[in-house]
Amino acid sequence: MPFKLKALTFTVLIIIAFSSAQAQGFDRQAAERLIRRVVPAYTQQFKVVAIPADNGKDVFEIESEKGQVVLRGNSPVSVASALNWYLKYYCYVQRSWCGDQMNLPPKLPVVPKKVRQVTPYAKRSYLNYCTFNYSMTWWSWERWEQEIDWMAMHGINMPLAITGQEAVWQNTLRRFGMSDDEICAFLVGPAYQAFQWMTVIESIYGPLPQHWIDRSVVLGKKILQRERELGMQPILQGFTGYVPMGLKKSQPQANIMEKPVWFSVGGPTAQLDPMDPLFAKMTKVFIEEQTRLFGTNHIYAADPFHEGEPPVSGDDYLSAVGKKIYEATIAADSQAVIAMQTWSMRKLIVEAIPADRIVMLDLNTQKWKRSQAFWGRPWLAGIIHNFGDNTAMGGNLDEVLAMFPRLLNDKGQTRNLSGIGMFPEAIGHNPVIYEAASEMAWHAQQPNTQQWLHGYLRARYGRLDNPVRDAWDLLLQTVYGKGTGVETFRESAICARPALVVYGASANGALNSQKNYSFEKLWTAVKLLMAAGETTKRTDTYKYDLVDLMRQCLADLAIPMQANMAKAYLNNQRDSFAFYSHQFLDLMDDFDALLGTRKEFLLGKWLSDARSIGTTAAEKDLYEKNARGLITIWGPYDSSAIQYDYAARQWNGLVRTFYKPRWEKFITMLADALTKAPDQQYREVNINHRFQRPRNNANDFYRAISRWEADWVAKPGVITQTIPSGNELRTVKQFYNKWYPAALALYR
Repeated sequence: MPFKLKALTFTVLIIIAFSSAQAQGFDRQAAERLIRRVVPAYTQQFKVVAIPADNGKDVFEIESEKGQVVLRGNSPVSVASALNWYLKYYCYVQRSWCGDQMNLPPKLPVVPKKVRQVTPYAKRSYLNYCTFNYSMTWWSWERWEQEIDWMAMHGINMPLAITGQEAVWQNTLRRFGMSDDEICAFLVGPAYQAFQWMTVIESIYGPLPQHWIDRSVVLGKKILQRERELGMQPILQGFTGYVPMGLKKSQPQANIMEKPVWFSVGGPTAQLDPMDPLFAKMTKVFIEEQTRLFGTNHIYAADPFHEGEPPVSGDDYLSAVGKKIYEATIAADSQAVIAMQTWSMRKLIVEAIPADRIVMLDLNTQKWKRSQAFWGRPWLAGIIHNFGDNTAMGGNLDEVLAMFPRLLNDKGQTRNLSGIGMFPEAIGHNPVIYEAASEMAWHAQQPNTQQWLHGYLRARYGRLDNPVRDAWDLLLQTVYGKGTGVETFRESAICARPALVVYGASANGALNSQKNYSFEKLWTAVKLLMAAGETTKRTDTYKYDLVDLMRQCLADLAIPMQANMAKAYLNNQRDSFAFYSHQFLDLMDDFDALLGTRKEFLLGKWLSDARSIGTTAAEKDLYEKNARGLITIWGPYDSSAIQYDYAARQWNGLVRTFYKPRWEKFITMLADALTKAPDQQYREVNINHRFQRPRNNANDFYRAISRWEADWVAKPGVITQTIPSGNELRTVKQFYNKWYPAALALYR
């Protein structure tokens, strides 16, 4: 059989097996319970009916019959997707991360003509490892329950599921001679576990309390039970040879090699040689323990050497690694399929795994072209969109709607495309992007972008006022326009470590630029949005969007302000420096107040949620330290650290207690320098590392500021506000009137 035909056959078999598993597991009551959770007052007006898949693909139908809205589907996920479609396009309501608008009429609208939607994609995956920490670390079951319902309503049927992995590791390592103290010392703190399962760190911000492990088992079981009853097939963790450095003590005979330190975070990590007999034994035990705790859907994430180099060079080693991972996994579970991220994939590892036993997750749809569509393996096209929970509005909406259909219909190059996915590092922002990406699960062709947007807005606000439509049409030309890609790299000087010349806040990030869009046009969009009708203004979704847009305007305004301040200093203009530095700090105060009007932007809630999980003062302090560290300096203090400010979040409390004090210290230092002779004044010389941001040990100021940052993380502080304060509409109007004249002066 020619290879292309053989690979295609394997892909079809995987798709059919996937769809059959869903059809056999249809749980009508699970679908009905979801309806009850989403629209509790309307359950009697809906009827759930099971129908077969359409040629192996998920399908849903919506129809009115005898005074009820009939939702048909081949799985609970299909039924939930039908519910979401009906609520959006017939009831004009929306549930989202950023506000809900659920103003339903007493009697549900009639569907005049039966709707039938068939997905072109067998698999719809969701979640990045990073999402579990940048967004989900402190989630309760109640918050997870909401998210799983959101997933089902947005067509997700193959989510990543790693909650409770620490217990799998504990049980596994106990069987290989490690004590509980040694295991807990190996396990990282709660906010860093995603990166541990990506095999790049160990031990930092720990040791992990046993209470956390026990809690995670309970939570992980609930998550998986709910996902499975809705017809999803979760991706669990596989074993790739990452082991504790401490395993050398209990397994001295094994070939355990040291891997380099990852981005100067913590110490080295260890890799068990896949050719060592211990590798197959540990794989078997790991999958046994995981299955005992959490069951299995036979899909295992395996991403060897993520963002790092193998401990042994050469093609033979890579081929052997792929072969041994496959053989050991299959020996532990004969039905196993390996789900492999493409972020750091290596061809020889991939090719060592049979095509019917692997699915490639192209996280940002960048790797398929350079790999001949993954050398014939089935794959999922995805979007990442966000890194670390950078808060900026943005993303090319037209490309989000166009990308998947373009790949689907390019049969010549994208062979074996078997699904799509959303793999953000963080969620809880830019809801329009995720609504668009997820709805494309049910479209084989790109919808008209503006028409789709107007439909989205009608559901988001319950109506579409002319000023609102005009405001969002302007956003479609700017923050959500075609000028940049799907991912957002639009940082503000506010969040950047202070310097005269600021390139960006985070590693790999960049300051926003007028090359992306006209900053001034966003102020016009604010003015238009403020002119919405009174009914629209009462919706929570509108209030979030208005605050978010004003936030983006002020975040962008800080960029030329900081540049003018630096210019005044370099030109020895004391009065101008005093004016611009005062203006810059004043903007930060208002920025913090604006963010405080919405729950989505509160540092205090993030810290309070972390502390609430602890059962002792020591646990609470550890969890708060984790929560503070992840969103600021990232890892433990190191003079060579480069991950600081990776999240660059624009949050109330974080601006006031972290970002502003840094800039105040820098401005005080510069003001003092201006009193000295020109040859004695502060100058920036070789302060940046390869990410164009000041190093911890660049000079005396950065040595001091980096230590201050580390102290801010390590010492529990007063929790800033945990609930929103202030009226969103009045606050936006106040700051628009105050700062728009300054914006005009700076932009023109």
